[in-house]
Amino acid sequence: MKKKVLSMAICTAMVAGMLAACGGGSSQGAAAPAATDSGAAAPAATANAGSGRVYVLNQKPESADAWTAIAKTYTEQTGVPVEVKTAAAGTYATELQSEMAKSEAPTIFNVGNTSSAQTWNDYTYDLKDSSIYEHLSDKSLCIEYDGKIASVANCYECYGIIYNKTIVEDYCTMDGAVISSPDDIKDLDTLIKVAEDINSKVDAINEEFGYELTGAFASAGLDDGSSWRFSGHLANMPLYYEFLDDGVDPILAGEAEIDGTYLDNYKKVWDLYVSTSSADPKTLNSGALNAESELGMEEAVFYQNGDWEFAPLTNPENGYLVTADDLSMLPIYFGVDDANEGLCVGTESMWAVNAKASQEDIDASLAFLDWMITSDEGRKCMTEDMGLSCPFDTFTGDFASKNPFGAEATELMNEGKTSVAWAFNATPNVDDWRAGVVAALTAYTDGTGDWEAVKTAFVDGWAEQWKLAEEAAAE
Repeated sequence: MKKKVLSMAICTAMVAGMLAACGGGSSQGAAAPAATDSGAAAPAATANAGSGRVYVLNQKPESADAWTAIAKTYTEQTGVPVEVKTAAAGTYATELQSEMAKSEAPTIFNVGNTSSAQTWNDYTYDLKDSSIYEHLSDKSLCIEYDGKIASVANCYECYGIIYNKTIVEDYCTMDGAVISSPDDIKDLDTLIKVAEDINSKVDAINEEFGYELTGAFASAGLDDGSSWRFSGHLANMPLYYEFLDDGVDPILAGEAEIDGTYLDNYKKVWDLYVSTSSADPKTLNSGALNAESELGMEEAVFYQNGDWEFAPLTNPENGYLVTADDLSMLPIYFGVDDANEGLCVGTESMWAVNAKASQEDIDASLAFLDWMITSDEGRKCMTEDMGLSCPFDTFTGDFASKNPFGAEATELMNEGKTSVAWAFNATPNVDDWRAGVVAALTAYTDGTGDWEAVKTAFVDGWAEQWKLAEEAAAE
C-alpha cells in the first residue's frame, strides 16, 4: 500500500536524564470554538501578575489534589486568585472545548501535540519570551506551531511494565523458576514464560513468602479510566515499529493509512496481560477493577503503566504494601527488536496560555507558571506531590527527580538501548479512534467478538478518523 505521510511540527525530543511522570491523557480532538485573532508575543518572564486571574484546566486526575493545594498557597502569598478544574480521565478534549466557549475560559491549558496545536492555534499565546521557555533545559521540549511557541513541556515521562522486583527475586529462589534473576527478563518470550510460571505458582509463592498474590499481571481494565493504557500506550508499539519500517519519523510525522503490520505482536502481549491476571475477562470494562491497588497490595507482580505511578504507589496515605525499593520497570517487550528496546519515552503534558484571555490574566498566568518552576513551594509540589521530573534548569539539588522509573529509562539509554518514541501523538481524532479500538478489544476479550474486528478498528478506523481530521482542518 502506498501511504500518505503528513509532516507534523511537534518538536519533542528524547533526552537522557530528563524523564518525568505525568500520566495518560489527550488534549486533541474536538474543534475549537470560533476565534478571530492569534496570540501576540508574550511579555518578559518577569511580567507582573497585577490584578489578573489564573484558571488552570488540568488534564491529570492523579494530580488534582496537588494542584488544588498549590493554587491555595499561591493565592495566600500573592492575593492572585487561582482556580483549578480537573477533567475526568479520557474527557479532556471535550472538557476543553466546553470551557473555552465560556466567557471566563481557562487561562492555562494543555496542548500536547501538533494536532491539538492546530485545533487551538488562535488560542495559544506565543511563549517564546516566557520564563518557562527561558528555563527549559532543552528547547526541543515544546510544540512550535505557526511560527510561535505554542506550548512548553512541564514534565517528561516514560512508561513500560512496572514490576515488583522483590517478588520476582523471591520467585527466582524457588525450584523450577525459569530465570535466576530479574535481569534475565530481556525479551517478550522470557517475560511470557516468567509471567505464566508465576501465575501457575501463585499459591506456592504466597505460602513460602507470605504474599497475597492473585495473578502475575494486574487487571487490564477497559473502562474509561484505564483503557488508555492499551488503546494509547500499548497501541503505540505497533504504530512505532510500522512507522520505522516505512521510514517515517515516529515523533515528527504520522501516516494517513496504516497496515497493522505488528498487530499480531499486539495480540500476543494483550493475551499475556489477560491470561495471567486473576480478573474475569468478561468484567474488564466494568470499572470495578483497580490495577494500581493490585500491584500496591502485592496481589500482582506486573502492571503496565508509567512513571507517574511512582508517587501514588509509594504514598503512605494510600496504605500500599510496596515500597520504593520494591519497584522497577521493564520495557514493553514486543518481539520485534527486544535486544535494543528501552522504555517508551515522551510527553503530552505541555502548558499553553490562552491568547484570548485579557492581558491582565495572561500576565497573571505567566507569573504563576514562573513561580511554579522557581519557588520552593512550586518545585516541591511538582517533584514531590505530583511526582514529576521537570525539564527546567531550576530543578536541581533537592528538586531533582527521585523517580526510579525515570532513572531506569536513563540507565537503559546509557546501555545503548533505543527509547520507544510516542508515535501515538500522530493519532487522528484520538478519542474517537481509541474508543473504536477499545470497543473491539472488549468484545474480543469477553468472547463476543474476534481479533479481526480489532484489526479493522485499528487500521480502517485510523484511515477514517484521519480523513475526518483533515476535512475538519480544511474547513
